[in-house]
Amino acid sequence: RACREMGIGTVAVCSEADKGADYLKLANEAICIGPAQAAGSYLLIKNIISAAEIGNVQAIHPGYGFLSENEHFAEVCRSCKIEFIGPSVEAMAKLGDKVSAKEIAQQAKVSLVPGSDGLITSEDEALAIATKIGYPVLIKATAGGGGKGMRVARNDITLKAGLKQAAQEAEKAFNNAGVYLEKYIENPRHVEVQIIADQHGDVVHLWERDCSTQRRHQKLIEESPAPNLPLAVREEICKAAVRLIKAANYTNAGTVEFIVDQDNQFYFIEVNARIQ
Repeated sequence: RACREMGIGTVAVCSEADKGADYLKLANEAICIGPAQAAGSYLLIKNIISAAEIGNVQAIHPGYGFLSENEHFAEVCRSCKIEFIGPSVEAMAKLGDKVSAKEIAQQAKVSLVPGSDGLITSEDEALAIATKIGYPVLIKATAGGGGKGMRVARNDITLKAGLKQAAQEAEKAFNNAGVYLEKYIENPRHVEVQIIADQHGDVVHLWERDCSTQRRHQKLIEESPAPNLPLAVREEICKAAVRLIKAANYTNAGTVEFIVDQDNQFYFIEVNARIQ
């Protein structure tokens, strides 16, 4: 709709299941890229690139979900001389992996939840870290998202079992079994900051929103501004998001996610390298 208002021609892609969708009527051209199953349509890079070449397009906007945070897709687009409307491949790779994202946060002096310095390589290492930071701990998949590959452990027994379960779930969902540990913050608020960055080093934040109302780690309601968050904390959390994005040489839109404890201390958790 925005492209239509701006006089920019568009080619919309759809699966066989979405042939009657309203958004297709707004495009100059619509191309079916495969069957209803996403694996044969919206997740199949070669079909999307073929549609782009048929439509002679200059750029691809990946939307959200599917391939929107897939660095390989961004790389293929640019190697085909098609602009990927999103961050650079390098920034996506750095921030898409939660362990490397935490390293960038440390460099940018953004607070992190106490936990392992990198991926957990053994059960003994996990037990030692849990003893050091204290239970409960949170096991998290490095390539995770949407609550997949996450387990809370409150003692040694549940930690051992949770490590195996989280790694298996992450392997199945993301083809990456790597997990790390963090201190589990009880009853946290989930506050995120929308940022936008150009290709000249300028980064701005669009303030914060509270998305603590969740089911199975999936957000149900996002409220902006975050209610009952002191102004000083609002300002600091937004400044932290900008520092981190600058440190990653990130461009385009993105979302920096934090958790806030009951004392209004905030900690970085991840970046969604896309519009949200």
